[in-house]
Amino acid sequence: MNTIKVWLFMGSLTILLVLLGNAIGGQSGALLFFIIATAINIFSYFFSDKIAIKMTESYPVSEAEAPELYCMVKSLSQRAGLPMPKLYITPSEQPNAFATGRNPSHSAVAVTEGIMRLLNRSELEGVLAHELAHIKNRDVLVSTIAAALAGAVTMMSNAFQGAAIFGVGSSDNEKVGNMAGGLLMAFLAPIAAMIIQLAISRSREYMADAAGAEIAGASDGLSNALLKIESAAHSIPMDVNPAASHLFIVNPLSGASLMKLFSTHPPIMERVERLRNIRL
Repeated sequence: MNTIKVWLFMGSLTILLVLLGNAIGGQSGALLFFIIATAINIFSYFFSDKIAIKMTESYPVSEAEAPELYCMVKSLSQRAGLPMPKLYITPSEQPNAFATGRNPSHSAVAVTEGIMRLLNRSELEGVLAHELAHIKNRDVLVSTIAAALAGAVTMMSNAFQGAAIFGVGSSDNEKVGNMAGGLLMAFLAPIAAMIIQLAISRSREYMADAAGAEIAGASDGLSNALLKIESAAHSIPMDVNPAASHLFIVNPLSGASLMKLFSTHPPIMERVERLRNIRL
């Protein structure tokens, strides 16, 4: 099912880019953007994990540097029947975490500096188990490619907004219509990318919560962690690309009122209530 989602997502964003190219440069623009979309899709598939790590400015951590974290992840990975993922630390005081990679053999788990200080052992285990559940369910590929492609669309559309605003290439009346269409598509592209993210992100959190509780052997740790993380996310900002916000266990931009309109996560209390009803 997740493989189908990946192809649908790549196809949708390819169509979006082709429409953007057509609005700006007609058939030649559409062809150019189709080639660009194909290149982005291929690059995103094979390097999506590295892109996500780069977007969040996370850095690798070794067993010697974080022995307790490494031991926790290794033990939980064995329970889940997964290979040991690479470990990263995200330089942010906001407590949060995410998983990335195209499959269990090419996966990574990242936790913020803040989460290491805020959560106790059982809570951190619950969060790590949740991220490993994403890897086991193979939905990290979908979410990571979503981040890579949505980020690419956003950057390109921003560039064309600037070109239209400053009148680049609009020396005659015939180009005004194309530039107006391009400007419209440039504004709509990030919104369209976000809508696609909304369609794929919310249900997977419920599934990862349940599977994570099973891996950890209890649901209390994760439910308590979610409440702590959400509370901190409202007061501690995180400087992160919005295109990568859906990767995290709790929306890192939840403190921003505009981002609430495009929340990629189900309400925390609903997640907590479901976890509390789990009997292991």
